[in-house]
Amino acid sequence: MDNSNKSSVTELLLLGFPDVTGSKAVALFIVILIVYVITLMINVMVMVLVTIKRKLHSPMYFFLQQLSFVETVFLTLIVPNMLRVIWLEGATIHLIGCIAQTYLYCATACTECQLLTVMAYDRYLAICNPLRYHIIMDMKRQRLLVIYCWVYSYLLTQITLNFLCQLDFCGPNVINHFFCDLVPFVGLSCSYKFALQLEIFIVATPIMVIPFILVIISYIYVFITILGISSAKGRKKTFSTCSSHLIVVTMYYGTLISIYMVPPDGYTMNINKLLAFLYIVVTPLFNPIIYCLRNQEMKVVLEKLFDRRNKK
Repeated sequence: MDNSNKSSVTELLLLGFPDVTGSKAVALFIVILIVYVITLMINVMVMVLVTIKRKLHSPMYFFLQQLSFVETVFLTLIVPNMLRVIWLEGATIHLIGCIAQTYLYCATACTECQLLTVMAYDRYLAICNPLRYHIIMDMKRQRLLVIYCWVYSYLLTQITLNFLCQLDFCGPNVINHFFCDLVPFVGLSCSYKFALQLEIFIVATPIMVIPFILVIISYIYVFITILGISSAKGRKKTFSTCSSHLIVVTMYYGTLISIYMVPPDGYTMNINKLLAFLYIVVTPLFNPIIYCLRNQEMKVVLEKLFDRRNKK
């Protein structure tokens, strides 16, 4: 290979939010730090409660516990370095570090896609096949499904990592983002990117498109079953067991599709950054809150927990 085709860039500059400087940057840093800490605390609380409270020892809460763990990992991959970028009003990251962050971000996001699909399948079994639900969804199967989500996503995204490692970067080295997102990062490469773009499109089908379709199919069957329940009280009670998951899925796929449907050029890059901010920072905060507020068992456990603390 000709030396002129090899990467001459070893460090990339993340701009973060160029319009947010001085006291505004400090204020944004503090707000994101507070949200990050609160989100970690809530997700850890959910994981601990599901572990220690027998009332929450069911497949639905086991998968909720795993969702909290995935989102804790997801947040920690992005937010600490994001805070550094905001504090310094732009910061450099090594090319290898950027590749690693892109891969881990994509793989963990894909893991969440698979887990949300598994949770939809769990609700389908619980509502449409209640008599066999606990036989089918035993602890062994729950664990195998979670392992599948992680292994499948990280192995499949390995294909993207292999392509990323082969890219050449000759300049410029500036990414108008607060982390190494896939699209703006690949856009900096001076390599011929058609193979990578085709691979991303192909891999996105089993990782995102098919899971989304399976979630929709699961809920079509769920809604048909709910509509077949004779009493209004029964319909409301049954729907309440899956409404929180439906809200989370809508938020997750809504922001994810919006980010990658908007063209990454011109002023729309700011829209992408805002949507990415909501997807990465805000959504993981609201997901456990939605589950805690809309699930009766979780509300009862939390009420008892806070009552004991108030008595002390």
